[in-house]
This record gives sequence, structure tokens and C-alpha cells, in this order.
Amino acid sequence: MKIRQALSILFISLFVLSCSKSDEAEEVVAGVPSAYAAAKLTNDGFTANWTRVYHADKYLVDVSTKADFSTFLPNYNALSVTALTVDISGLTAGVSYYYRVRAVRGALISAFSNVITAEILSTGPEPTTALKDVANFNVGMIVRSSKLTGQTSDIILREFDNITSEYEMKMDKMYPSNGTYDFVAVDKIVKYATDNNLNLHGHALIWHNATPDWVTKFSGTNAEFETMVKGYITTVVTRYKGKIKSWDVVNEAVEDGSNTLRNSIFRQKMGDDYIKKCYQWARDADPACKLFYNDYNFASNAGKRAAIFKIADDLKVNNLIDGLGAQMHISYKSPAASDIQAVVNGTVSRNLLMHFSELDIQANPDNNMTTLTPERAIEQKNKYKEVVKIFNAIPKANQYALTVWGLRDSESWLISFWGHADWPLMYNDDYSAKKAHTGFLEGLK
Repeated sequence: MKIRQALSILFISLFVLSCSKSDEAEEVVAGVPSAYAAAKLTNDGFTANWTRVYHADKYLVDVSTKADFSTFLPNYNALSVTALTVDISGLTAGVSYYYRVRAVRGALISAFSNVITAEILSTGPEPTTALKDVANFNVGMIVRSSKLTGQTSDIILREFDNITSEYEMKMDKMYPSNGTYDFVAVDKIVKYATDNNLNLHGHALIWHNATPDWVTKFSGTNAEFETMVKGYITTVVTRYKGKIKSWDVVNEAVEDGSNTLRNSIFRQKMGDDYIKKCYQWARDADPACKLFYNDYNFASNAGKRAAIFKIADDLKVNNLIDGLGAQMHISYKSPAASDIQAVVNGTVSRNLLMHFSELDIQANPDNNMTTLTPERAIEQKNKYKEVVKIFNAIPKANQYALTVWGLRDSESWLISFWGHADWPLMYNDDYSAKKAHTGFLEGLK
């Protein structure tokens, strides 16, 4: 009995010690607060907020106009706060402020939190400096043949020097029935580009989601199918030789999840080497044309990124590819800059051209807003800035273009695709520039 009691006491003692050590470890780990993005932004202030620290007595808040906190705002140098928020007021519109927080427990003071940037809202319109006048690379915009007039055209000609057809240069539009081509829309876009000295990027010859029904239900032999595809690519590329100076030959060939080749009708009929065949036919039709492979989730999925690079490596052996298109359909909070940089590093190391091909940045990916708030507009602006800054730093020899996938928010494909409100682009419906446009400009500095 005594032995049993002794063992029980020993067990309880060990349990208490382990809990005590766990609590101490938690205190050490959790001792530094994490600052959140600034809230309630106005034209003269914002609310700083941060996480609770276990057993903290109070918090010390610093606010500065310098990221290194070499100077402090009056009254905001180690301001003592017992709550988890504090209103910062009396600030200047259009100026960026920085804040950080420390936790205090008795005589102990924690290390500094992360630094948060708070941009005080400007009182006037966003700057309208033309992007192409500042950028050292081609700045692109998508177009539709029916919208090459009015204010849309005015902005395109003012801001951009590169255009891409949104959907009218895909197989289902250009080759609607066997033996019958429809180039009316493409010819209009080509003429617009030629008349206005715009570079025109072709998008996209082969894409599983833009395959006409007669192709998906092709009744001939596999050899006849291959002959048909060769004729289609040859006809299109030859028709616009010297006018369309680059093409996305194959688009989105990597399957999500498995990161293997998507089992499209082209793979089924032509085999695993269908991609190589398509690029060879495009190269033969216009040897001077720059040939790209284009795909999404290039940055956000490391496995898919590896699969895309393998496609590029296989094509490069035979000089059948010139560049990679990374569709930048991203959100204000992801992917991380390091993941975007990984796309660039892999492309540049292969001596290929880099095209950020379809940039839009969701402001409402979680569908938790009904209007674009000032805070979210600034977070979106900062993501635009981050993306442009990364592209701007690419060696000139590897830069192709950075193309934005849409002009005004209400025209974005994302609205119907996700079925809820979002504001992913750089212009409001009245054609006024948003903070996202300012972020693009800031990324060029």
C-alpha cells in the first residue's frame, strides 16, 4: 500500500512539473505579441491591434514614419496600453506609418513584435501616371474585339504596350467546325495592335477548356486527329506570322493534385508527347515567334511548379520553347513572395523568358465583404506592389511582359467563376484608378 501511495505521489509530482515546464515554455514562446494589420483606416488615423500575451500586464506601442523607428511620433514612443488595441490619430493623409508592440510583465519586457505598415488614406484621386512610361518592361492588358473603343481603348493606349486576347484566340473560337476557320475577331485585334504599335501575345492555341465539341468528339483515327491538329496550328501561326510575335502554344497541361499530364483529348489521341509535337509545328510555322507554356498555380504549388519546369526542360532540349507564363491569379494574402520568386528563379536559371501572364489579385477570396474596404484596398495595393517589384528585379534579358487580366473590376472573370463580389483589378467601373494601380507604380520604384 505504501509503495502504491509513493508511486501515486511520484506520478502527481512529475505531472505537476511537466505542466509547469509546459506553461513556462508557452510563456516564452508566446511572450512576444504579433501585430495585426492596421484597422479602421481614415484620412488622419488608424487602429493598431495585436495578439494577447499570456499574463502580460500591459503593452508598449511605438509609431514612426520610419521603418527602422529611428524617430518616433510624439506621444507614441513606448506608449503604455492595457488593452489589445489603441487608436492612433492626428496623422497626415497619404503618409505611411509603422507600428510595433512589446509586452510587459512585471519588470520583464518582451522583444518587439513584427512591424506593421499603415498607409493613411489619401484625400484625392490616385496618381494616373501611365504604367508603360515608368516600366522598363512590357506592360500588358487583355482585350476583346468588341471593346477596342471609347474609354477602354483610351486607357489601353495610354497605359499599356502589350495586349493579349482574353478568349478570342482559342481553338473553339478560331476553329468552330471541321475545315472552317473564323478569324474575324482575331483580325480585328491584330489590326488594332498593328495600327497602335502594340505588341500582341497569342493566347492560346491548345487548351482543354476551349476545345470545340467536334474536336472532343472527333470520329476519325488518332493519326487523322494528329493531322488535323497540325493543320490547325500551322494555319493559325502562319496566318499571323510576324504580327503575333509570341504564342501560348499549350495552356494548363498539368493536372491539379497529381501534377501529371492532364488527360485531355489531345493526350488521349496523340500520346504523352503531344506537347512536343504542338510546339514543333508552331516552331516550323514561324521560327521567329516566341513560344510559351502557360499555367496557373505556378507559384502556390511546389509540385506543380516542378512539373511545369520538367515540361520546359523537355522542350528546351529541342529548342522548342522560349518562355514560361505564370498565371498570377492570386489573392491579397497568398502566395508568399518567396513562392513567386521561386517561379522566377527556376525560369531565369533555364535562360527562359518570364511572363507574369494573367495578373489579378482577389480582395475578397473568403467572401466576407460586400464592399472593398479601405484596409483591404491597401492590402491589395501592397500585393500588387510586391508582384511588380519581383518582376521588375528580373534580369532584363529574361523579362517578357507583365499582363494584367482585366481592366475594370466588374469585367473580371472571377466574379462569375467564384459567384461572389470581388474587386481584383486596377480600375473602378468609372475608369478611375484604384490603389491597386498605385501599388503597380510603387513596385516599379
